[in-house]
Amino acid sequence: MSTKKIGVIGSGVVGQTLASGFVRHGFETMVGSREPGKLKEWATKAGPLAKTGTVQEAARFGDVVVLAVKGTAAEEVVRLAGPETLADKIVIDTTNPIADAPPTNGVIKFFTSLEESLLERLQRVAPKARFVKAFSCVGNSLMVNPGLPGGPPTMFICGNDAEAKKEVVEILTRFGWEIEDAGALEAARAIEPLCMLWCIPGFLKNDWVHALKMLRP
Repeated sequence: MSTKKIGVIGSGVVGQTLASGFVRHGFETMVGSREPGKLKEWATKAGPLAKTGTVQEAARFGDVVVLAVKGTAAEEVVRLAGPETLADKIVIDTTNPIADAPPTNGVIKFFTSLEESLLERLQRVAPKARFVKAFSCVGNSLMVNPGLPGGPPTMFICGNDAEAKKEVVEILTRFGWEIEDAGALEAARAIEPLCMLWCIPGFLKNDWVHALKMLRP
């Protein structure tokens, strides 16, 4: 895993946070954006392992590709990256299907139903990509080595490719998480709504620094 190159698609705070985390853990990392010029400051701060490029360049560069864009743009961005470019690559999907509408009593709105996840939509756009859902149930400030006093929080993942999930588990373990593999692609119908649960304390109490944990005897 140490020789893998990482392509991060998305220049927002989630993309930059994860990309910086990969760089700190020794991965050569390219962040792809429709406007790569705005990432110069990030690349300078991140160091020699950090690179910038277009969406297509990041998709080609990465042995592992991280999709870190708004849910409303995710399908379009996967098409822009190129389904054939992503074929056979591990694609970590961090997105959530958050609608462009205000929350109700702290509960955000989704543009999907409980019968279809955004992950499933993305897999249809790029059917040969090896999608794994991860990083979707926590805020950016705790995505990399959260170090919470209650011990490692739980990252819920899913996907159809067992080997892809194995590599993502290795990344998550380096990033300080325990992992709950929820199974196949359809499990994203349950994982994505965890974002709703995670956001409620933020909107109601301005409490954004927390994570979820699965406990067993």
